[in-house]
Amino acid sequence: MRGLRPGDVLGHVKAAPPGPILLAVLVATLTFPLRALRWRLLLREPDGAALRGRAAWHGITIGYAANNLLLFRAGELLRAYAASRLAPVRMSSAFASVAVERVFDALTVVASFGLALLASGMPSDVRIGGLALPDLARRTGILTAIALAGAAVVLSRTEAVSRLITRVVPWPAVSRRLVALLEGIRDGLTALRSPARLAAVVGWSIVIWTVNALSFQLLFPAFGIEVGFAGAVVVQSAIVFGIAVPSTPGFVGVFEAAIVVSLALYGVPQDRAFAYALTYHAATFLPITMLGLYSAYQTGLGWKVSREQ
Repeated sequence: MRGLRPGDVLGHVKAAPPGPILLAVLVATLTFPLRALRWRLLLREPDGAALRGRAAWHGITIGYAANNLLLFRAGELLRAYAASRLAPVRMSSAFASVAVERVFDALTVVASFGLALLASGMPSDVRIGGLALPDLARRTGILTAIALAGAAVVLSRTEAVSRLITRVVPWPAVSRRLVALLEGIRDGLTALRSPARLAAVVGWSIVIWTVNALSFQLLFPAFGIEVGFAGAVVVQSAIVFGIAVPSTPGFVGVFEAAIVVSLALYGVPQDRAFAYALTYHAATFLPITMLGLYSAYQTGLGWKVSREQ
């Protein structure tokens, strides 16, 4: 907010018509039932059946509401805990499936970011991190390929990689945690032994992030921002990169900064970009938070979830 005049920002917010705001919120909220559908593919019950829908939905809403209200991405842990209380699944398995879900999210976002840069419509002289757009897009594609190859090697040779970690990492406590994380992700991937199920998870990941990017684009006209869908993907990617490290509850501040910086690449003035970011964040914050609190009440978990953890 440095250098901004609150009156200018408030003026942009007041001038925004409600229609695009409501539509953007509706589309953004649609990603949560889509995430519940994908999670049912990743997390299986002891008999091999998909995670029951009630557990998936309430786990998703409670988890994302907790991310909005608590520190350090506590919602990831609470989501796994809620699923273990609402379905016959172990919490360790539920948490492993959340970790695997984040791997698919990261790969999808990085790949879409590289493609979006090529179709972004930014001026040819724009440089990001000192790199021209074609160079950055090419490096992003290489990074995605390396990540996929590395993940395949690590997960197919888990025991060998675990031994390597134990030998290389000088701190026993850290190495044990890394090995446990690796084994948890491997266990979470056991549900994807079916090629059809793996393809479905990849497909749903693409759909989720496409719908999410669309919600950003739908709000652009309300603030007179002339940026297309590729630009919305760039904005979305900047946010994901920005909030990758746990920070404030609801990622307040980091979320807005990522939008302001990414829209600056398109020449959008700071006050207009900040008004857009503030409106989008506040409007999309409320539905999932209210849904999560309602799920906690309806399932009888309530604040017992956070107390027991």
